[in-house]
Amino acid sequence: MIIVCQKLLKNTKINGITLYPFIFIKNPEDKRNRVLINHEKIHLKQQLELLVIFFYLAYVAEYYYHFFRLKNAEKAYRSISFEKEAYAMEHDLDYIKKRKPWAFWKYLKNQ
Repeated sequence: MIIVCQKLLKNTKINGITLYPFIFIKNPEDKRNRVLINHEKIHLKQQLELLVIFFYLAYVAEYYYHFFRLKNAEKAYRSISFEKEAYAMEHDLDYIKKRKPWAFWKYLKNQ
């Protein structure tokens, strides 16, 4: 995991984004935001499980599926199984240690 402060995120609503093996964060002080970093670490695990490229393909496909179904970008984003897992578990700072492989799958089934 490599954390990078990114000025490219400055004018966006995005506080952090994970593009394996990097975690890009908007604000340098967010390096100490354990919840945000934990959320992004969950995405690192998901990306590894799907050999990185398949994560991105599934992420985009799932986003567009929900976007066309819901007609709302924010709701589509929040409906992605990878995001559901990360948001549900971001406050559990030990989650990465006890997370079972393919844990996002249960969030995909609960659509």
